[in-house]
Amino acid sequence: MAVKIRLARKGRKRKAFYHIVVADSRAPRDGRFIEKLGVYNPITDPATIEIDFDRTVDWLQKGAQPTDTCRAILSYKGVMLKKHLLEGVRKGAFDEAEAERRFQIWLKEKEQKIEAKKSGIEKELEEEKKKRIEAEKQVNEERAKALAEKRAALAEQEAAGDEPVEEEAKAEEPAAETEAPAAEEAKAEEKADSPAAEEAKAKEKAEAPTAEETKAEEKAEEPAAEEPKAEEKAEEPAVEETKAEEKAEEPAAEETKAEEKAEKPAAEETKAEEKADADEKADAPATEEKEKDGKKEE
Repeated sequence: MAVKIRLARKGRKRKAFYHIVVADSRAPRDGRFIEKLGVYNPITDPATIEIDFDRTVDWLQKGAQPTDTCRAILSYKGVMLKKHLLEGVRKGAFDEAEAERRFQIWLKEKEQKIEAKKSGIEKELEEEKKKRIEAEKQVNEERAKALAEKRAALAEQEAAGDEPVEEEAKAEEPAAETEAPAAEEAKAEEKADSPAAEEAKAKEKAEAPTAEETKAEEKAEEPAAEEPKAEEKAEEPAVEETKAEEKAEEPAAEETKAEEKAEKPAAEETKAEEKADADEKADAPATEEKEKDGKKEE
């Protein structure tokens, strides 16, 4: 069975982290595994790696093969170096103390590099923060300057705005004086036109009686329109009389129906008598023949 050290994906979409596991190469990526060795989170900067160092070295010595990504992670943590030193001890190239000394030297250098990287990242973040603050200060200063300039310009306009107003008022006074005669002339023309307007009003008053005459004619026509209505009202009693006659005739019709019903039984009796007579006539020859036969036998 080929045993591999590989990653099993966890987390959610776009926020993934991984478990470092020992599993059968035939098992699914996120399926069954033999043992969990650690956690790898690539989202942080630098990446977060937590691993069981001794168990990982043990699995490597047993023959477990890491994937490319896991090999890089194990090299970063010094697992692959530790395995190499232990093989040198096993072959007799040096003793365990020398192997441990070399590993500690490498480990210190690695830690220094990691600390330098972290400090560099922190410094970059602080510098970016300072740059943003300075940019905001510059923007605020520019806005303050623009506001001060606008306020100064408004103050100058207000200070200079009083004098031009007085000069404009003085310039407008002669224009008002020149407009006064024109207004007087217009009034005079209106007075001259007033007789014509009075004549028009007189004509309207003269025409007003004609309107009153038309109203009187309309009132005179109203009685003529009322006459047809009176005729219609006079015809209404005649219609009512015809309806009363029809109602009076209805009892007579009912009496005739009753007489017809009374005559029906009499007709039925006569029919029954006729049938009885016919039956007697039909039976008469038979009785005669019977009588003749009786006489012959005697």
